[in-house]
Amino acid sequence: MKHILIIGFIVVLSAFSLQAQITSPEANANDVTQYPVFPETDEIFIFCSNDSTQQNATLTASTELQGTKTYLWEKYDEIQASFLLYFQESTEANTSQIVGLADGCYRISISQGDNTVTDRAWVFNNWMYAGGEVVKSTCEYFRMAGEMNSAVLTYFDLSSGAPVDLAKNVQVEWLKDDSRVASVLNPTIYDPPTENTNYTLRVYDKYDCEARATVLYESVVTKADFTAEPMSGEAPLTVTFTNNSENGTAGYYEWHFYRDLNEIKRDSENSTEPVDSIMLVAYDDAPVYTYENSGSYMVKLISKHLSDSLVCADTMYMEDYIDVDTSFIDVPNVFSPNGDGTNDEFVVKFWSMQSLEISIYNRWGKRVHYWESGDVRGFEGTWTETVWDGRVFGGRYASPGVYYYDVVGRGRDGEKRKKHGFVHLFRNK
Repeated sequence: MKHILIIGFIVVLSAFSLQAQITSPEANANDVTQYPVFPETDEIFIFCSNDSTQQNATLTASTELQGTKTYLWEKYDEIQASFLLYFQESTEANTSQIVGLADGCYRISISQGDNTVTDRAWVFNNWMYAGGEVVKSTCEYFRMAGEMNSAVLTYFDLSSGAPVDLAKNVQVEWLKDDSRVASVLNPTIYDPPTENTNYTLRVYDKYDCEARATVLYESVVTKADFTAEPMSGEAPLTVTFTNNSENGTAGYYEWHFYRDLNEIKRDSENSTEPVDSIMLVAYDDAPVYTYENSGSYMVKLISKHLSDSLVCADTMYMEDYIDVDTSFIDVPNVFSPNGDGTNDEFVVKFWSMQSLEISIYNRWGKRVHYWESGDVRGFEGTWTETVWDGRVFGGRYASPGVYYYDVVGRGRDGEKRKKHGFVHLFRNK
């Protein structure tokens, strides 16, 4: 029994060494036949291509037979349902290769004396095509039309001759910067980009064969965007608007400056007719506007892009209101004009004032100093103004003591402001 097992192993090993094998390292993918009738299966080698005329398929036959051998290559003819001579060579090499093959089934027969071994394989040049263009472009969307085609891969049952199509599972996708934006051949893209953008149509199948086509979308849209600085402060408040709009046409920007929000509300409550809320419309790329009066103000920007056949526009409102503060006056109750550099001047603080009149009276009611401004502006973050240096009319120093002040003014919010009281003047402190 032991000797029989050894002999059987040698026989099996010998049969294995006589096998022929067809391979194709150059193939992009592999599959296997599912013949309806023929009882065996054969390997299928897939070669990707973007040209229907290219024949890239390559097959290599190998054997362990030593010495001179005859390699007989045959190609299956589906019309005659038989294999016909394709190529033959005799060589001592252990491989034989055929290249530039058309689609079909190839059989190799390797002969040496009385020994002949065979193998079969199918090859397919799996070409694919993709194309496309922008067929419609509006301010809201654009539409792309894709084109695709792909090789039909058909093999034949070697017993019955029945055709069998390989299920390639062909799919399409549109890409923007390698990110998928659509999975249909003719997509509509809403919210178009504001810059010229390349879109790629990719046609692919389960064998990872693919074709790509790049389509340029030339933007006709714009996106309004701006910032304002500062967003709050005293009146008069000068605000600089920075235009950050994308793809707008210079000279075609509209800035809508709205009236004070509270003023609009008051007018609306007292009227049954629509209230005009627009204070000013400016046609400027980047305006600078001064708010003379207190209030809460909204601004709207309309950005336009002009092309050959379209005028596309986009609108942006500010997220917050520009707040111009209401008016107030603050007067100190003591100062010491003694030249020591500390509290030497009578400094009045005021905010968002249009005009001011300040009178200083001594204890007997005689006015000894007067200061006025009909257009208060420019104090910015200080909000202060020196209105008295401690000298009375004629330039002499006022005596220490208690003085009476009277302040009358009108704020840029339209309010009349009054303030009066006593101020102590010290010389030796």
